[in-house]
Amino acid sequence: MATNLRLRHDAAIALQEYSARTGLSQQEILRRALDAYLENEAKPASTYRASLIPPRRPFQRSEELLVLPDGVTSDTLLDRDDRF
Repeated sequence: MATNLRLRHDAAIALQEYSARTGLSQQEILRRALDAYLENEAKPASTYRASLIPPRRPFQRSEELLVLPDGVTSDTLLDRDDRF
């Protein structure tokens, strides 16, 4: 089935860049995206939405950056035994 699709300018640019970067055709990228969307939407809500907890507040960019001490990286913080 052939169809026309009008994308926002920024979405069209992103699609072109992704296509160039991956070597996939724009049609193939859109087909895969549609397949993934339909697969997720076709599932009963209880299989994947029931465990989602809505955020307490919308996403906001942080105005303050965390400065780590010398020798400490974010990888160091994530690689801890006491996290769980």
